[in-house]
Amino acid sequence: MRLHDLKPTKGARHRRKRVGCGESSGHGKTSGRGNKGQKARSGGAIRPGFEGGQMPLYRRLPKKGFSNAMFKNVTAVVNLSDLNERFEDGAVVNEESLRQAGLVKGTYDVVKVLGAGEVTRKLTVEVSSISASAKEKIEKAGGTVTLKA
Repeated sequence: MRLHDLKPTKGARHRRKRVGCGESSGHGKTSGRGNKGQKARSGGAIRPGFEGGQMPLYRRLPKKGFSNAMFKNVTAVVNLSDLNERFEDGAVVNEESLRQAGLVKGTYDVVKVLGAGEVTRKLTVEVSSISASAKEKIEKAGGTVTLKA
């Protein structure tokens, strides 16, 4: 037996139901949707959990539990390749200068520099967090790294 000999078991595969293909097809006229009503219309679907206007179960039950989501630290990520493109030799790279350069937008708790790409310029980097590879590459190019709390 080879791959080209494999076939599904007899009766395992069914033809696709061809609805709306004439009265004699058995699925003509209303195409198996019955007569009138919301479910007979196009786009007429009842969302999951809807109970016909009755207060749904998920709203009848009390809220339980606790989530730490509001306490998580949101990190803004900047790659070395971006720093190399946007900053001149001897520039100071901190959160404020990153925002001015358009590399950090929105609200973040931490700004982290990652080591993707190469850096050829001498930069003074002052950020909250930095990867080991990024620190190594910056110092190799003659720059300095200071972590601020």
